[in-house]
Amino acid sequence: MLPRGRPRALGAAALLLVLILIGFFLFGGDLECERREQGGPGSFRCSLTPRVPPDGDLPADHGGCNRSDCVPLRPLPPKCELLHVAMVCAGHNTSRDVITLVKSMLFFRKNPLHLHLVTDAVARNILETLFHTWMVPAVRVSFYDAEELKPQVSWIPNKHYSGLYGLMKLVLPGALPPALARVIVLDTDVTFASDIAELWALFAYFSDEQVIGLVENQSDWYLGNLWRNHRPWPALGRGFNTGVILLRLDRLRQAGWEQMWKLTATQELLTLPATSLADQVWGSLLGGGGQAQGQGEMAVSAQDIFNAIIKRHPGLVLPLPCIWNVQLSDHTLAERCYSEAADLKVIHWNSPKKLRVKNKHVEFFRNLHLTFLEYNGNLLRRELFGCPSPPPPEAEQLQRALAHLSEEDTCLEFRQQQLTVHRVHITFLPHEPPPPRPHDVTLVAQLSMDRLQMLEALCRHWPGPMSLALYLTDAEAQQFLHFVEASAVLSARQDVAYHVVYREGSLYPINQLRNVAMAQALTPYVFLSDIDLLPSYSLYDYLRASIEQLELGSGRKAALVVPAFETLHYHFTFPNSKAELLALLDAGSLYTFRSMSSWCCQRPSPSICHTPQAPTSPASVPDPPIVIACRSSRMSSTRTYPATMGLLPSNTSLPCSSLRHPKAEPAGGTLPFALAHTPQTLEQPCHFSCSVI
Repeated sequence: MLPRGRPRALGAAALLLVLILIGFFLFGGDLECERREQGGPGSFRCSLTPRVPPDGDLPADHGGCNRSDCVPLRPLPPKCELLHVAMVCAGHNTSRDVITLVKSMLFFRKNPLHLHLVTDAVARNILETLFHTWMVPAVRVSFYDAEELKPQVSWIPNKHYSGLYGLMKLVLPGALPPALARVIVLDTDVTFASDIAELWALFAYFSDEQVIGLVENQSDWYLGNLWRNHRPWPALGRGFNTGVILLRLDRLRQAGWEQMWKLTATQELLTLPATSLADQVWGSLLGGGGQAQGQGEMAVSAQDIFNAIIKRHPGLVLPLPCIWNVQLSDHTLAERCYSEAADLKVIHWNSPKKLRVKNKHVEFFRNLHLTFLEYNGNLLRRELFGCPSPPPPEAEQLQRALAHLSEEDTCLEFRQQQLTVHRVHITFLPHEPPPPRPHDVTLVAQLSMDRLQMLEALCRHWPGPMSLALYLTDAEAQQFLHFVEASAVLSARQDVAYHVVYREGSLYPINQLRNVAMAQALTPYVFLSDIDLLPSYSLYDYLRASIEQLELGSGRKAALVVPAFETLHYHFTFPNSKAELLALLDAGSLYTFRSMSSWCCQRPSPSICHTPQAPTSPASVPDPPIVIACRSSRMSSTRTYPATMGLLPSNTSLPCSSLRHPKAEPAGGTLPFALAHTPQTLEQPCHFSCSVI
C-alpha cells in the first residue's frame, strides 16, 4: 500500500513533465531568447535568430546574440574533421600578429587545421620559413598571392589603416579553392580563448538562406549622429563587425557574391559624401568601418561593404554570440557582453592602438594576449592522437635519424642538438633592403640575449647593411622588440635585418645561426664577424673599395681577412689610425687576437671555401682600418663555447659557416666541428682570391 500523499506527488510530477514536453514542442525549435537585460537603451539581447521587422531595420538596441548562458549547447564537429581558417596578412608587423593568433588557436584546438593565408611577398617569405621550421603536426598552410587579388579591390577608395589588404575578405569566395565550402575568416589582431571547433560548430545553425555569420558591432558608429554631418555606411541596427566571420563559400558563389558586393559598393559610393577628418579620428577610436585619412577622402573597409549588403539582404546573416568577437576599441560597448558572459571565446583588438587601447579592463585582456605572445611555440608541436596526419618529409627523416641514436653515446646531447630543427622567424622587425650595389657588403653576426648591449655600438660603427641572427626564447623575442623600439639608434636603422632563431636545447647552435643570417644577406659580399667585434668607422667603405680594386686587378671574386685586436675594457678611446693602434698596443691596452680574424667574402650558399696558398695584400689600398674585439667573461652566457672565427690556413678546406683556425683554442672551450649543426648541404666549391689586409 502506498504511503498517504504519494499519489498526489506522482500526479504533480506527471503534470510537470507534460508541461515541459509541451513547452519543448512549442518553443524548442526557436533559438531566440526574449529575455532582455536591464541597462536602458543599447542593452544587448541574446538572440541567435533575431526577428527582423518588415522594413529590414533592427532596433538600435537589439544586441544580436550576446549571452553565452542562453545559447543552446552545440555539438562539436567530429574529432578529426579538418577546419579551414583564412586570414589576410601583409608586412613584418602583421606577420608577428599572425603567429600570436596561431599560437592561441593551437593551444586549444583538438582538430586538424588548414590555414589559408593571403599574403604579400614579405609576409609569405616570413611565414613560409616559420611554418616550415615549426613543423606542427596536423596543420596545413596554403598561400595566396595578394598582388594577384589587388586589381579586384583597388578601384575602391581606401585610406583605412588596414589598406587594400583589409578589402580582400570580399574576394575570398573566388580566391579560395572552388571545392572549399566553409571557412572561418579572422582578422590578425584577434586572440582565441577557446577551441576554434566551437566556433566551427555554429555553421550547423545556418538556415538555408544564411551565408554569413557575424557578431554585432559593439560601438555606436553605424547608428550615426555622433556629431554634425556624421553619415556612416548603411547598416542593420548597430551593424556587424568583420573581425570574425563564418562564410558559406558554396552558397556565396551560387548567389553571385562577386556581382552583389561590387554593385552594392558602387551604388553606395555614388550616394555617400566624402567623409571628414573627424570621421577618421572617431571612426578608428570607435572601431567603425570607413574612416578617412584626409579631408575629402572616402575610406572604405570590407566591413562597410558587408554591412551595406546585409542592410539590403538581412536574411543573409546569422548573428553570432558576442563572446566570439569581444571588440576592444576605445569607446567599446563590449562590457555589456563580457560582464554577463560565463566565458569569453575571442578577443579582438580592433583599435589602431591595439594593446594600448583605453579600456578599464584592458589589463585582463592584455595579460591573456601576452600569455600567447610569450608562450613557447615549441610546446605546440604536439600530436593529435587518433587523427592520422602524414608528417612532412623533413619531420619523418628527423624521426628516423633520432631513432638511430644510442642512449649510451657520451655525445648524445650534441648529436641530438645537431638534428634539432629550430623555429626561424626571419626579418622579425620591419626591414628595407638596401639598393643593389655591385660591391656592397653585409655584416653578418649572431648573438644571444646577453649581447644586446653591443647592437647600438655596432650600428654606430657600421653604416652598411647588417644581417643578425638572434638565439632567443619567445619571451626574450618580445623583450628584444621593446629594446629596439626604445632605442633611437636601432629604431632609425631600417637596413638591419634581425632573424630570430628560437631557443631549443641547452647548446648554442652557432653554425645554424650564421647560416640563417648569411642566407638572408642581400648583397654580393658578406663580412662574417662576431658580435663582440667592433669595426672601425671606416671599415665598411674600406672593404667596398678594396673589393672593387681586387676584382678589377685579378678579374676574380675577392676574399679579405681583417685582423682583430682584443681589449678587456669596454670604455676606451677607439683608435683612428695605425699610429694610435700601435700606441695602445705598446701601452698594453690592446692585444693581438691571433686566434680570431673576420672574414669578408662573396656570399656563399654555404659552400666549401678553398683559400689559395699565398695570400697577398693589395698594393694600392690605404692603411687598413681596425677591428677591436671587446670581450668579457662569458660565465653568464648561454653559449657553450665562444663564437669566434679565424683565418683559414692555406692548406685547409672548411665549411664557410665554420671559418676558424682549427688549432686555436680561445678561453672558454673549443668548437667541436663534427658536432656543429650545419643544416644546408655543402656543395659547389667557391673559389676566391684571398688577401690579408
